[in-house]
Amino acid sequence: MGQRADAIVVLGCRVLPSGRLTTAAARRAATAADAFLKGFAPHIVTSGGRRWGAQIEAEALRQELVRAGVPDEAVTRELWSLTTHENAIFSASVLRRMEAQRVLVVTCAWHMNRALQNFRAAGVDALPLPSAGVRAGALRTAYRSGHEIVCTWLDARAMQRAHALVRGMPATTKGSSTP
Repeated sequence: MGQRADAIVVLGCRVLPSGRLTTAAARRAATAADAFLKGFAPHIVTSGGRRWGAQIEAEALRQELVRAGVPDEAVTRELWSLTTHENAIFSASVLRRMEAQRVLVVTCAWHMNRALQNFRAAGVDALPLPSAGVRAGALRTAYRSGHEIVCTWLDARAMQRAHALVRGMPATTKGSSTP
């Protein structure tokens, strides 16, 4: 974790109905907070608009970061995304407004390759900052591998459609403000 960046992006993860983070989400928040407090980037974007009951991923992550000592004003919430592909697209928009060019992406190690592919396809200079993981059994490892293969294919198709839509837009609407 020796690389400097303009921002850190923490990808959303399931939140318990009580508002507590799952262990995976807590590890992501801890990794981001540690990097921020060590001066690796001056800002954190929490990405994830999925609701788990009354809890929203990006907001729950923000609260945990603040509890860990990150100043509230250093955290921006991206509240629209529901998938990794959308994390990349909507975070890229937030990052452009912040003029952040190089970012550290925080997610689980098994999910990192797909996350980086999506962020790079969205035009972000993304570097990996994987959160610590726990050893998974053979069945969970096989499931995750299959899941990532299918989702990588789906994300690539979604990104192709997004690029095709942008290419087909009239010049006056290209670059207009979206979430």
